[in-house]
Amino acid sequence: MFALLPFRRRWFSIVLILTLWLSCQLIFTSCNPAKFKTNAAQVSQWVTGTIGDPKTFNYAFNQEYPHVFLFTAEGLTTLNAMTGKIEPALAESWNISDDKKRMTFTLREGLKWSDGEPLTADDVIFTYQDIIFNPKIPTDWKDGVKVGSSGAFPKIRKIDNRQVEFIFPEPFSPFLYSTTGGSTNSIAILPKHALEESLKSQDANGNPQFLSTWGTGTEPAKIIVNGPYKIESYAPSQRVVFRRNPYYWRKDSQGNQLPYTERIVWQIIESTDTMILQFRSGGLDTVLVSPENFSLLKREEKRGKFTIYNGGAEFTTTFISFNLNKGRRQNGQPLINPVKSRWFNTLAFRQAVAHAINRKAILTNVFRGIGTLQDSPIEPQSPFYTPLRKGVKVYDYNPEKAKELLLNAGFKYNARNELLDADGNRVRFTLLTNVENKTRVTMGSQIKQDLSRIGIQADFNPMTFNTLTDKLTNTFDWESYIGGFVGGPEPHDGANIWTPDGGLHVFNQKSQPGREPLIGREVPDWEAEIGRLYVKAAQEFDQQKRKEIYAQTQRLAQEYLPFVYLVNPLSLAAIRDRLENVKFSAMGSQRGALWNKYEIKVAQ
Repeated sequence: MFALLPFRRRWFSIVLILTLWLSCQLIFTSCNPAKFKTNAAQVSQWVTGTIGDPKTFNYAFNQEYPHVFLFTAEGLTTLNAMTGKIEPALAESWNISDDKKRMTFTLREGLKWSDGEPLTADDVIFTYQDIIFNPKIPTDWKDGVKVGSSGAFPKIRKIDNRQVEFIFPEPFSPFLYSTTGGSTNSIAILPKHALEESLKSQDANGNPQFLSTWGTGTEPAKIIVNGPYKIESYAPSQRVVFRRNPYYWRKDSQGNQLPYTERIVWQIIESTDTMILQFRSGGLDTVLVSPENFSLLKREEKRGKFTIYNGGAEFTTTFISFNLNKGRRQNGQPLINPVKSRWFNTLAFRQAVAHAINRKAILTNVFRGIGTLQDSPIEPQSPFYTPLRKGVKVYDYNPEKAKELLLNAGFKYNARNELLDADGNRVRFTLLTNVENKTRVTMGSQIKQDLSRIGIQADFNPMTFNTLTDKLTNTFDWESYIGGFVGGPEPHDGANIWTPDGGLHVFNQKSQPGREPLIGREVPDWEAEIGRLYVKAAQEFDQQKRKEIYAQTQRLAQEYLPFVYLVNPLSLAAIRDRLENVKFSAMGSQRGALWNKYEIKVAQ
């Protein structure tokens, strides 16, 4: 080509090509999060990612996973993801009275917040008494510490600056687990000196200013934490940067201050496909491995200098759920079209859907066989799991059985094999999921196809995670969705899902404090019974007796199907070999990849 051009034009073309090449290099380099470090300040760091912006910097209002508090928050205790045992954290020890009604915690000496202020028993009492027990503060933490059928909170008493005592009206076995802080969905301690004033002052509507305190627009320097990292900066839709907390309490066996790594960059990447591309190009140090990309990453493991860790089955549930809420808004408008609400609240309809979904095909085609079928709200790894078919219903793929259930319930088919209800209404509803999760999107496409085989039209509509969450927890404007919950070995961790007034009781959600109350919401007997059983299990310290109680909750959940469970995937993550001291487990923060983040070292 150059031979056909005059000399000057050839020279201009060469300069143009070099300019374009350099521009591309600058663009790709600037977009690569691995290049986030500047020449002026080279520090040890590792880079990980998440698919959405954080919604709050106030842990009391967190309803998402993963979340920034995995890096910034700690509770009185912590959960060791390798052993499953509860270990000391902010509290160096605890004592349970013989009658199981008193629990005393002793804080470590010299604890400090990230701003250098002392962390004392006053902060513990503030967190529980002024925030969790406060009826004006709608935190999901309440659900995990309500005691007995009355839902009473424990009393809390300060003994001295390092000791606090919790007094229970009856034995309450899950309380210790609820104190495990940012490693699970449990309670972390919040700073009294930074937040007390926001509880005393009110906004224009008479609500505590605390409700809007520490939103994501807050200057990061004002977010006071007690975990291994503090928030250094936040650029929406780009990244959250965490910096080592200089006052963190942990030290290694040689007395060195932890954490080892100076900085963590949490890239906000709106697509799992893009996240994998960035990991393969060296832009990320860790990434969760899905069935779709397992084979590709496994082939590149050696060349890419990373290791794929397998922690076994995840402590998660994946499901399709229908909105069973019969409530109305204050203007009389029902949350759900009454015609569709009748379908959803017909047990045979939900059981027919369970039989119509080919979960084995989902496991094979979507998960590439990397997982197991799920038939219980309690994960198989939990010591409280009840083995299948011991009174727990299992819904095998059986379209003919599904049709039989529907016909017996008064539904019928037209000449085009479309399902109609008894009044001749076409059975058609909207199925939602979060578009960023490619696995769920693929599952939704198959579920739509499966349901069409029994005459049901599911209009599949993937949407952004934040929009979906708003529908589920605020507006209640949804018909069905594919979702999941992150759990742990202690079933009471899901009390806010299963108690009828729980903050994550999404299939029949009660309006939370500060929001428009609903009219005519109904709680059927089976739903109330599951809530009562969770209360009963919490009163029992004998593990075998607790297991028997939770077995009853599993039987009821599978009988009445508020959630149609699908597939439990394996917990897989790809982690750069330059990250040292990785202890991988399916249990713990970041789905096990980084639960011991304070021990992670970055090889130079």
